[in-house]
Amino acid sequence: MPSIAQILEDAASKGKPEGLAAKGEEKKKTGRPSKYNPETAEKMCELLSEGVPLREICRMEGMPAWRTVYDWMYRDDALGAGGVGLSAAIARAREVGYDAMAEECLIIADTPRIGLKKTFSSGSDEDEDSMTVVEEDMLGHRKLQIETRLKLLAKFNPKKYGDRQILAGDAENPLEVQNDAMTILAAAVKNLELKRQTVNEE
Repeated sequence: MPSIAQILEDAASKGKPEGLAAKGEEKKKTGRPSKYNPETAEKMCELLSEGVPLREICRMEGMPAWRTVYDWMYRDDALGAGGVGLSAAIARAREVGYDAMAEECLIIADTPRIGLKKTFSSGSDEDEDSMTVVEEDMLGHRKLQIETRLKLLAKFNPKKYGDRQILAGDAENPLEVQNDAMTILAAAVKNLELKRQTVNEE
């Protein structure tokens, strides 16, 4: 009767049995990566700078889940100066990506997209229903794509892409109040004189 050692040696020489890995051989990893990897982070930043949203990147093969990315960013922020600067790199990549989205709006506006427009009409009792198919530029679809991107850009970076009208002061444009006492006093005296004239005329 062969010993256990001989059985294992025979199995190793014939090939490994299913479910067992040979010594020094790693098991195939399943799931998404959860440990920080600089190459993965660099690839993510490249895609972000091209205007690809983070969640779409995280759905790609070999990319971590979006929660994992935010966990990396949180841990990096907690390390402060000792961190790798992942949050800052992602923020910079997103800023460049916003410009890519704005440029994409120009491409969408300048490139016609031909599609089929189907129009259905119901006939009277004797006539049959009919369908008309027309090939034309999908202006409504292109307009929706552009408006969606512009609205997102205005939310992501309102100072650069927003339509905001400054009615009140902020840090960059402080509200100036001119308090000229002589002008105010002169206006008040003029107002009193007008009231006195009105009373005298009655």
